[in-house]
Amino acid sequence: MATVVAVMLLARTSLADHYVVPSGSMEPTIHVGDRILVDKRAFGVRLPVVDTYVLPTTEPKPGDVVVLASPENDATLLKRVVAGPGDMVTVKDGRVTLNGQEAPVTHEPGGDYEELGDTRHPLRLGFGGPDFGPARVPDGHYLVMGDNRGNSHDGRVFGFVARDAIRGRAVRVFLRNGDLAWKSL
Repeated sequence: MATVVAVMLLARTSLADHYVVPSGSMEPTIHVGDRILVDKRAFGVRLPVVDTYVLPTTEPKPGDVVVLASPENDATLLKRVVAGPGDMVTVKDGRVTLNGQEAPVTHEPGGDYEELGDTRHPLRLGFGGPDFGPARVPDGHYLVMGDNRGNSHDGRVFGFVARDAIRGRAVRVFLRNGDLAWKSL
């Protein structure tokens, strides 16, 4: 029995996990109460429990939805990467300008959509929240924000997050309102 528990803990801390969304900071993409599947191998191999990468592989990129440890209190957060190491970033009225180029936002009948890197995702601007920058992202760090820009406690408030704080990539919503869902992020 102890071996089974050890294997399950190892898998959960190093391979895959799930996360229940507690706030509306990622709406309209992800809703309060959604259950999210997290790929903990997405950015490398980590030592179980201590949250340290022993073998980093790919780097998080703008557009990725990530699960991370808050730099303020180590709470688990779900945010979108908007800028990576070396990027010059400015946020004004919730709109992201990355290396001198404003991220395209389209206004459609179903809502607003933003393009960050290769990712097109729903966005809620409304009141866009606090402005940020211009600032250059330091090596080994990222700027993360919620898709609900006016209702997200994110990197505009707590600053850049270290790569080791990023625990994995959120890949799918698998449960919404008690119903099975298989929505890619």
